[in-house]
Amino acid sequence: MTVLALKRPALLSAQAIDGVSPAPTGELSVALVTTPSPSKTVSDASAQQSKADRALARRDASYEIIRRVIPPLVGAALLLLVWSLVAMRNTNIPGPTKTWEAAQVIFAHPFYRNGPNDQGIGWNVLASLKRVGIGFGLAALVGIPLGFMLGRFAFMSRMFDPIISLLRPVSPLAWLPIGLLVFQRADPAATWTIFICSIWPMIMNTAQGVQRVPQDYLNVARVLALPESQVVTKILFPAVLPYMLTGIRLSIGTAWLVIVAAEMLTGGVGIGFWVWDEWNNLKVEHILIAIFVIGIVGLVLEQMLLLMAKRFSYEAR
Repeated sequence: MTVLALKRPALLSAQAIDGVSPAPTGELSVALVTTPSPSKTVSDASAQQSKADRALARRDASYEIIRRVIPPLVGAALLLLVWSLVAMRNTNIPGPTKTWEAAQVIFAHPFYRNGPNDQGIGWNVLASLKRVGIGFGLAALVGIPLGFMLGRFAFMSRMFDPIISLLRPVSPLAWLPIGLLVFQRADPAATWTIFICSIWPMIMNTAQGVQRVPQDYLNVARVLALPESQVVTKILFPAVLPYMLTGIRLSIGTAWLVIVAAEMLTGGVGIGFWVWDEWNNLKVEHILIAIFVIGIVGLVLEQMLLLMAKRFSYEAR
């Protein structure tokens, strides 16, 4: 911004004092003084602040990437190092390089078929997932409604508590011979084993969720004379859903663990049978590949259920 400064000359000059006529002093001298505009100053300060904020955001993003990426990479490197050292000391265990080469051959054609007992690893994983899905689905159809009833009615809870306490600690594989005896076939027996090991977490978590519903909610339903169906759908189900999803997540993890052992004993097509068959063929690198596949599939199943639980969690909204 430019400002005009007006200066009036002095009435007396040095010449006047010395007796010399001074120069005419009637004119006004004009001086130009330039000062910065306030709006321009504020704009420059805002630009500097914005630049500093962007630099800080980039630094925070870099720190977040380092915090999330570096630890898993260090853990994977440590696993590979320990694996390599063990393979160097024991030649019967293939190292990471040999296992990687075998994995490239296996996953080049994961869905080949050369007969009922010679199929790619993809078909074996799908067969195991099918058995888990059937057994897990049946367990959900029975376990979740039963959990609601046990949590809602004290008489039923006291009636079934001794039975659940007696049968829940039994190893899932102990139920496999009972399934073979009843169904006379391997597939239904494996499905029965998945069912019996998956049902307990669903029953217990659902019943616990129903019991933790605030009594005020039920008192309001009683005052409004709501039928039992609306009490379940409008009050109990939304409140119990997080507990129910936790039981489902625990059940799916247990089911995926049990199916591998069950298929080793029953045979047929499945990732567990594939592991046992590769052991009979002395292909240890294929067993290591199957271990990684089982772990990855189990991790994917658990993460999917965790995302579902967050989606329906009221605390996350």
